[in-house]
Amino acid sequence: MRPLLRATNVPTLYPKCTPGEMLGLLVLLKDHKGSQEIAQLADDLDLEIDEILPSVEFAEGLRLVTISDGRLTFAEEGKKLVASTIRGRKLLIREALRRTPLYQTILKALEAAPERRLGEEELGRIVSFTNAPPETILNVITWGRYAELFRYDANEHVVTPLRQRPQRPAPPAPPPRGAPSTAAREPPGLSQPPKIAPA
Repeated sequence: MRPLLRATNVPTLYPKCTPGEMLGLLVLLKDHKGSQEIAQLADDLDLEIDEILPSVEFAEGLRLVTISDGRLTFAEEGKKLVASTIRGRKLLIREALRRTPLYQTILKALEAAPERRLGEEELGRIVSFTNAPPETILNVITWGRYAELFRYDANEHVVTPLRQRPQRPAPPAPPPRGAPSTAAREPPGLSQPPKIAPA
């Protein structure tokens, strides 16, 4: 086993919910002016408290909310997240996940892996450091894909880095105003094919 996979700095935060579940809770919290009793939020969602606790706990672990005396309140990052576009939300969650030991470990393992590929078995070994149940790996992958931290090939059951989009070459700068055009600088006779006189 690679040194970076040893259980030092054991990651303890792992997702027990999907991105949609947590984001739905945060949008509801926004409707409550950013602070509300957890029991009331569960009631509004027509769920038991136990059913929304995974989203509550993960949002707190990502520093998007704070919990005090059974009340959920937005932290600054949470306010930014619900006020952002879909693209902005993904970016904020990506940065939040990067701060967690679990995703830090996954990304380091991916960087060091042969051909930069991690199979589900190795991912499961990393996740096991959190004492998470085996089925948690699905949520771990779902969050990583949502935040665009990596790709997941469902056919081969491997995680791979995101491909970098090729940089488009910058368009040529326009000539300064008043500068002669290229055609005007060409020597006479080069812009048109030579005329051949009839025999």
